[in-house]
Amino acid sequence: MSRPPHVDTDADAEANADAGSDAGAPPTATAPPDPSSIDTSRRPFVLIWEVTQACDLACDHCRADATPARHPDELTTAEGKRLLDQAREFGPGQLVVLSGGDPLARSDLAELVKYGTDLGLRMTLTPSGTSSLTPETVADLVDAGVRRMALSLDGATAASHDAFRGEDGSFDQTVAAARAAREAGLPLQINTTVCAQTVDELPALCDLVADLGAVLWSVFFLVPVGRGRVLDPISPERAERVMEWLTEVSEDAPFGVKTTEAPHYRRVAIQRRRDASDAPPTDGIGRRLGITAGDGFAFVSHTGDLFPSGFLPATAGNVRDGGLVERYRESDLFRSLRDRDALGGKCGACEFRHVCGGSRSRAYAHTGDPLASDPLCAYVPDGYDGPMPATRSAGD
Repeated sequence: MSRPPHVDTDADAEANADAGSDAGAPPTATAPPDPSSIDTSRRPFVLIWEVTQACDLACDHCRADATPARHPDELTTAEGKRLLDQAREFGPGQLVVLSGGDPLARSDLAELVKYGTDLGLRMTLTPSGTSSLTPETVADLVDAGVRRMALSLDGATAASHDAFRGEDGSFDQTVAAARAAREAGLPLQINTTVCAQTVDELPALCDLVADLGAVLWSVFFLVPVGRGRVLDPISPERAERVMEWLTEVSEDAPFGVKTTEAPHYRRVAIQRRRDASDAPPTDGIGRRLGITAGDGFAFVSHTGDLFPSGFLPATAGNVRDGGLVERYRESDLFRSLRDRDALGGKCGACEFRHVCGGSRSRAYAHTGDPLASDPLCAYVPDGYDGPMPATRSAGD
């Protein structure tokens, strides 16, 4: 096992895992593949590349312990282009998310976006809400071919968001960037972290997401890694109530709703239909169900290490020497994570394991075993009398 990759919530692998609206895409861009046609044992639905760890923010939940300085061993422009060449080998329309840190810390960002777009990749971006994210910058990225931008809002007011992000003015800069994206015709995603410090703001944040015209709200349930270790997660019971509320929101909201590192949201939605066999193939805006770390999802760190997720610090090797596609398909680590029947504890006994699978990242963070039970899930399968995962929570 390697040391954890240094990422913050903005870089989570599912932050842009969406094949929905492509409004604003360049006319020559490759169309997204049919989600139902993707064999996740052969290609990820979404590939995250953490282009840098550098960031001017000091967010409470950051796994990066990010600093303003770029790491001297980051992938170079040429190495980044070779990585994008490898990503194209997965097949037409591969979704690539450029994350960080703050991707805008790299002066070659627009060049990388254009290179990936010219290869037929669907290039998306998760920048930080700083003064660097100007309307002019947004316009330049649109011209380069970026297909979607994801911004983080963890509080519904400047006071709460800026306190969480560790930077005065971050809220106003993020909202201004969101409006600039809308004016440029760039589809917008909003990411929100759920923990004890933020959970009560979710209803107000929901209203703000709608007001900003976002196409997707990605609600991230805290995984205790990096600086996030000092934050308090909510309890499994509170998480269940939040997910029940999110399913209600999704029925009427003008945007899509997804969870990140909480795949049991799928189980909650299915239970509303009362039968696991009623599970739909997608979530209504084009995303496949059942995507988890290593299974439809892959993450390349700023130095080229390949991980199942930015939150699961076990590596399948480094892509500087090639082998991205082979490692995703054939490495023991990724293959084990795709075997839902190999899960332990109550996740392994759960009838919803093939549409959920639990957060492998959270299981690893709590136990060191990525195949253990997800401690955030409150559901206990009928007849299960085995060990229960330990939890640490607040905010009930």
